[in-house]
Amino acid sequence: MTQRPATALIADDEPLLRKALSRMLADAWPELKVVAQARNGREAVDLFEAHQPDVCFLDVHMPGLSGVEAARYIGRRAQLVFVTAFSQYAVQAFEHGALDYLVKPVEPRRLADTVGRVQERLLAAQPLPDTEALIEQLALRLRKEAPPGLRWLHVSSGPNMRLVAIDEVDFLRSDEKYTLVAWRAEGGKPGDGLIRTPLKELLEQLDAKLFAQVHRSVVVNLRSIDHVTRGDNETAAIHLKGREEVLPVSRSYLHLFRQM
Repeated sequence: MTQRPATALIADDEPLLRKALSRMLADAWPELKVVAQARNGREAVDLFEAHQPDVCFLDVHMPGLSGVEAARYIGRRAQLVFVTAFSQYAVQAFEHGALDYLVKPVEPRRLADTVGRVQERLLAAQPLPDTEALIEQLALRLRKEAPPGLRWLHVSSGPNMRLVAIDEVDFLRSDEKYTLVAWRAEGGKPGDGLIRTPLKELLEQLDAKLFAQVHRSVVVNLRSIDHVTRGDNETAAIHLKGREEVLPVSRSYLHLFRQM
């Protein structure tokens, strides 16, 4: 009897990353059928129940229900692969083969290694190990070692997706349903692109010592400011180093620049 193709679920709150991982899996594991893509942990749980996939690729950090919390629910019913931007989240349990992980941006070689291990576990047709303790270990590690703020943003710039370090961001600005990210790599030209995360949600994750909200729709990297000019009606304008854009400072935030 011919064995049916393995099926998979991908859960990540970034649409471009979901699509990128799906394309990479098509190359690394052509027989694998991605039957569902979830935007958050709650949707991952619902889609898992609907499709019962063999493998779940779960982003560790998702709004609402995290990938770790979704993994708790799924338990031993599927092979679990965690996806994270922070390699230090890897725990010793991963190396024992019961769980696996991928670090963003996902590299083809690392993905191939992961696929090989998952295929071996599926072909063995043995009962899945009790992963509850391992997932709890990961959750504890995350709580203890989670960084105080964002380190990277996955930005859509034209047809490309770019991984931008927070330190490279000059400013963030609300743009209807998106947030505009303006960055400049060291020694490089200024660039910009869009992400779906709302500005308010980003602000909660940024280091307040480096980033300041200066307008209801603008957050600026304080290290990117060249000078500030005063305007009428208790407003001001921020001029940035090496950029032509001028950012508004509203009356509510003018106090941040009283001493400038």
